[in-house]
Amino acid sequence: MPRSAKSKVCGGDKCPQAQGETQSCGGAQAIAPAEEESTTSSLQCEGVTQSLPGAKSCSTSQAPERRLTFPTSAIFSCTRSSEAFNGLYEHRVFAYEVPPFTETPETDCLTRKASLLEQYLLYRYKMKQLIMKEDMLKIIHQSHHDQFAEILKRASERIELIFAVDLKEVDSDVPCYNLVSKLKLPNNGRVRGGRGLPKTGLLMNLLGMIFMKGNCAAEEDIWKSLGTMRVYAGRKHFIFGEPRKLITKDLVRLKYLEYRQVANSDPPRYEFLWGPKAHLETSKMKVLEFLAKVNNAVPSDFPTYYEEALGDEEKAQGMDAAKPDTTIKVNFIPPRDMLNIVFPPIVKHVKFFPPNKKI
Repeated sequence: MPRSAKSKVCGGDKCPQAQGETQSCGGAQAIAPAEEESTTSSLQCEGVTQSLPGAKSCSTSQAPERRLTFPTSAIFSCTRSSEAFNGLYEHRVFAYEVPPFTETPETDCLTRKASLLEQYLLYRYKMKQLIMKEDMLKIIHQSHHDQFAEILKRASERIELIFAVDLKEVDSDVPCYNLVSKLKLPNNGRVRGGRGLPKTGLLMNLLGMIFMKGNCAAEEDIWKSLGTMRVYAGRKHFIFGEPRKLITKDLVRLKYLEYRQVANSDPPRYEFLWGPKAHLETSKMKVLEFLAKVNNAVPSDFPTYYEEALGDEEKAQGMDAAKPDTTIKVNFIPPRDMLNIVFPPIVKHVKFFPPNKKI
C-alpha cells in the first residue's frame, strides 16, 4: 500500500466519538451506527410462554420467564459501500447494521475497526476467497495490531449471530481463515450455486420459530415473524433472493423443513415442521444456544425451552447407549515374517494356535 495512503488511516489518530459521524479509515467509509432502537428485540414471539408438552406453565413461577426475540430489520438491512479497502479492492462490499457498543471511547474505536473487518470477511465469503490475515492487518492499521485478536473476535461473533457461520482457521502455509456454515447447506450455506451470502442464519431462525411454536408453526405466523426482518413473500431480498421459493421449495427439497397442508383446512392452510436433515445436523439445544446468543443470554435463561431441549438431548443419549454393539470381531494371526520385522527379539518365544483351538 502506498505510504501516503497509510498516513491517512484513522488508526493513528483519536477516533471520533459522536454517533453518526463518518470517518475515513484507510480509504474505507465507516459504517454509520445503527439507530438508537434495539436491533434484536422488536419481535416478541407470540406464544413464547405457551405450554409445551412436558413443560411447566410460566404462570406458576414467581418471576416471569424471559422472552426470546429474533433479529429485526435493522440487522438484515443492507448498506453498500463503493469505497475500497485501503485501495486494495475495487468491488462493492455488502455491509449490514449491527447493534453498536456503548462503552469506553477505546471500545467504540475497536467497534468501528470490527465493523470494517466484518465487511471484509463477508466480501471474501461472497467471492469464495480465503480470508488472509495479512490483509486484515492492513485494514485495521498498524496502530491496532496488538488488538487484532479482540477486533477479529468481535467481527466474527457478530457475523455468527446474523449469518450462522463460524470463522475457522485454514491449514495453510500462510495464516488464513474461512467462514463455514453451521449447517451443511449446499455451497457452504449459499444453498444455490454461484456466489452470494449465507442463508444459514435464516434457516436457524426458522427452526427456532418452529420450536417456539410447539414444534409446528403455521405459515402465517412464520411470515409475520419474518416481516420484522423485512423478509416478505414474493419480494426479492438482497441476501435470500425470493424468500417464498427459498423457504417453501429449496429448504423443503433439501429436507431441512417440512411444509404440509393443515388437515381438513378449507381453504387450504399450511404449516412448517423440522425436516429430517435438520434433526440430523442440529438439535433444539443448538438452536436455543444460537437464539440465546442473539438475545445476549444463555439457554437456561429460557426454562420452558431449555427443559424441552435438555429432555431431547437426554433421550438421544439414551438411544445411542441402547444401540447394539455391531463391532465385527475377526481372529487374525499375523504371519511369522511380520513378527520378525516388528518383534525380532521375542518372536522365537511365540507359539501360534488356530483361532478355535483351546490352549
